[in-house]
Amino acid sequence: MRVVRIILTVVAFLLVGGAVSAQDKKGNDKTADVVFSVNLHCENCVQKVRKNIPFEKGVKDLTTNLDKQLVTVTYQTDKTDKSKLKKSIEKLGFTCEEVKEGAK
Repeated sequence: MRVVRIILTVVAFLLVGGAVSAQDKKGNDKTADVVFSVNLHCENCVQKVRKNIPFEKGVKDLTTNLDKQLVTVTYQTDKTDKSKLKKSIEKLGFTCEEVKEGAK
């Protein structure tokens, strides 16, 4: 009886592991980065962005650079997009423009 339980447990783990692998292969967790030029004037501006934008749907990571006035957002492409993130920053009272590749 104990051997049967062990075998069933191993089979259950293999099935669950297979389901997780299948989800990863479908690409449901694709992420992208976008860099915005934001009129960050001081550390309070940076904190305002850091405290609000990570709560937006799909945001996985956020970095800010006060000196260069840049905000970089890593997000899940199936949950949000660049325009929604831009609007979220603008709702906080900042001007915001996407920085295109090579313009950084």
